[in-house]
Amino acid sequence: MVPARLAALVLGLCAFAIPASAIAQQMDSQLVLQNYARALDTLKTPPALIFQYAVSQEGPSNLDQRHQVYRRGVEVRDETLAADGAPLKPKLVRFGEREDRYAVGRVAPRAANYAFIFLKAVKNGARTDYLYETQPLEPVGSGFAVTGVAIDSRTFLPHVVRFKAGSGTVAGTGAIEYAPLGGYVVPVAASVAATLDGKPAREHISFGAYRFPPTLPSSTFAPPQPLLHATPPQI
Repeated sequence: MVPARLAALVLGLCAFAIPASAIAQQMDSQLVLQNYARALDTLKTPPALIFQYAVSQEGPSNLDQRHQVYRRGVEVRDETLAADGAPLKPKLVRFGEREDRYAVGRVAPRAANYAFIFLKAVKNGARTDYLYETQPLEPVGSGFAVTGVAIDSRTFLPHVVRFKAGSGTVAGTGAIEYAPLGGYVVPVAASVAATLDGKPAREHISFGAYRFPPTLPSSTFAPPQPLLHATPPQI
């Protein structure tokens, strides 16, 4: 599995480049922020979801895995389907409870915690990205901080959130990319470029195959129970 220190950094690490294009005819940057705040306040989250992710890592340790995840609230079933290009039979299944650390509502910077400095508007096909630098209103030291956000004109929610993060001998930069899908805004990629004890490391996660069922049965999130064996009667 991904080393805990590096996995934690994926929340904020790497550099997603906004594709080069012409400067867009833009909305007032303060009006964009008002719509952004309203979109965050009215954000819909799926009651349940199923998705796959592929993670690759290069550095002190290398990794290549594919997973399928079932989530209902904080309940999670994580199935490792393949490792190093080979299917796992049987698949490795883990159960747990944890917040969705990639959820847009959890990662997106808010005006209560950050100052937003407008940079420019960039046209990308049907979407205009409004780019802002963000600065924490209170010092964060070497911890996690959002350094910038690209706001999608279609949803007024983040298209890309850029980060820096560090803890002890681990430090890095990066981003998470989001896209609207099925009435929700979900992560589609996350990357990190970091140093671990002075050694470079990179990690990339791609998310896909999303499904949004109305719910998932409780049995999804519990290990199967052993079958009861009847004791034959004595003769």
